[in-house]
Amino acid sequence: MALAEEDRHGYAVMKSVRERSGGRVRLETGPLYRYLSRLIDDGIVAETKRAAGADDPRRRCYYRLTKLGRDVLTAEAVRLAELVEDSKRIGVLAKSRTSPG
Repeated sequence: MALAEEDRHGYAVMKSVRERSGGRVRLETGPLYRYLSRLIDDGIVAETKRAAGADDPRRRCYYRLTKLGRDVLTAEAVRLAELVEDSKRIGVLAKSRTSPG
């Protein structure tokens, strides 16, 4: 999900994950790059090189979702949404006041 909105360099990926998880998930540098390497090998993520710019004087390696990566992310989001709905149906999660039923 950290790459769904825009290409990001490693530190920005770590920061996005930490913010999105409310601080519950803190990726360490070593494992992050191992995960990214695996995702690249699987064709889910691709590396992009960006030249230094006015807003960032360093040359960094950025990562982006591939078409396959976006398809995998969508499938996982659908799976999780279905799991939430099933959890509500069987009473594991309370139904929200705005949801029908």
